[in-house]
Amino acid sequence: MEITLKETTIVRPAQETPKGSLWLSNLDLVMNRYHVPTVYYYKPINGCSNFFDREKLKEALSKILVPFYPIAGRLGFDENGRLEIVCNAQGVLFIEAETSSAVDQFVGDFSDKSEAFRLVPMVDYSGGISSYPLLVLQVTTFKCGGLCLGVGFHHALADGTLALRFINSWADTARGLSPSIAPFMDRTLLRARVPPTPTFHHVEYDPPPSILASDQSQSDDLKPSIVSIFKITADQLNILKAKPIIENANTTKYTSYSILTAHLWRCISKARGLSNDQPTKLYISTDGRSRLNPPLPPGYFGNVIFNATPIATAGDLKSEPFTDTIKRIHGLLKQFNDEYMRSALDYIEKVPDQSTLVQGLHTFRCPNLTIISWMWFAYI
Repeated sequence: MEITLKETTIVRPAQETPKGSLWLSNLDLVMNRYHVPTVYYYKPINGCSNFFDREKLKEALSKILVPFYPIAGRLGFDENGRLEIVCNAQGVLFIEAETSSAVDQFVGDFSDKSEAFRLVPMVDYSGGISSYPLLVLQVTTFKCGGLCLGVGFHHALADGTLALRFINSWADTARGLSPSIAPFMDRTLLRARVPPTPTFHHVEYDPPPSILASDQSQSDDLKPSIVSIFKITADQLNILKAKPIIENANTTKYTSYSILTAHLWRCISKARGLSNDQPTKLYISTDGRSRLNPPLPPGYFGNVIFNATPIATAGDLKSEPFTDTIKRIHGLLKQFNDEYMRSALDYIEKVPDQSTLVQGLHTFRCPNLTIISWMWFAYI
């Protein structure tokens, strides 16, 4: 695919915004420190040659950066070396591009050979954390008249829930509407207690199990990533949902999420061919917004992702009834109440070097696994 860059712009807030530093919570500090890429495809609309007006998009972006002003800032460190967002209105990157390819070549193609992520601006991290925008955008026009919006949103800004809320608020502004929920910037709502008093053993922050010597052939340290898409039909999901009832005449109602997660954990452990005594750790991203007491304001701008992390041996996952695997997940998710999450914030606070808790590919490699659901995100 050949992409021609037509124009590059730094878009800044349309009016004066607060200056200074934005304190980041412990949950912000343990997130991956890179831009999360997403792509949005728009097929051409018959009879509408300018349905994606770039000037209107840039104007709306400039306006929405006023209430979402930290997005126009840069990362930095405070006097104690703690990561923070410097609110300096330096702006976000907006690229306009075109390609001779057709949009249908990319929709639904997220294989390892897909070129879709070339539709998201590349970020050069070599100049240090203060050198790059926290939001990078690219609007690419296809030869068929379709368009793609490529977004790179730095994880220190917020999690997926708020990233999508920002995109939706930008879209509302472009339509002449006011955003439905104003961002709430005070992240000290997730400050650790004084003094920090963790009341649980937070296994989610323990080092992940390593591959056993007997399973070294299954290690993926040197193997390239492979992207695969597996579609689960409604009938297949109903079959999985019926299993707990058939196995134990169980009256507990399990969520589709817990059932699918249990199914994936078992299947992946089997597919990896792990030995029976190999421990495997499952990371389940859990949104804490509504689980905290009191719940966070709807517009809370930041990361509120905790991890539920059951651990089992591959042998147990292969041999135990399906319901037992579901119970491992269901029980942990029920444990995620305000006290557990406050304890997690306190635990992170007491770790001398919090950078050791930052999770990434090293955390989730074989024999471990992470599950992230975007089922509840409100897309534009």
